[in-house]
Amino acid sequence: MTQATQDRSTRWLAQGGLRPTRQRLALASLLVGDGENRHVTAESLFASAVHADEKVSLATVYNTLRAFCEAGLLNEVVVDGARSYFDTRVDDHPHFYWEETHALTDAPADTLEIKGLPEAPEGMQVSRVDVVIRLRRAAVAP
Repeated sequence: MTQATQDRSTRWLAQGGLRPTRQRLALASLLVGDGENRHVTAESLFASAVHADEKVSLATVYNTLRAFCEAGLLNEVVVDGARSYFDTRVDDHPHFYWEETHALTDAPADTLEIKGLPEAPEGMQVSRVDVVIRLRRAAVAP
């Protein structure tokens, strides 16, 4: 890990009030070490960690991603009941879900309009609205 990557990862963890343990630093460096935003699943982050020769278990990856979400460093985007992505970009923005490749990417927000939301039940407030636009290849006309 370069010093710039470690510094960026340490600052990112500090923004969420998290102690920079070895495993958190290793996973943070894979998520934000290069300064780019990304969408990962726990499994894809685990594979990246294995490839980088980091010693973490899949359970540790899941637990760390949850801690990052609770600290406000990541947003979890649930695409279906069995697939969650973790987004390093935490501002409100829509996503494209590419059904063929199972990839999640940011979608342009400039033309998205949400004109209204249902009233939240008593004692509750809306914390976030996730917009996931599912894409599939158009059928080719014969």
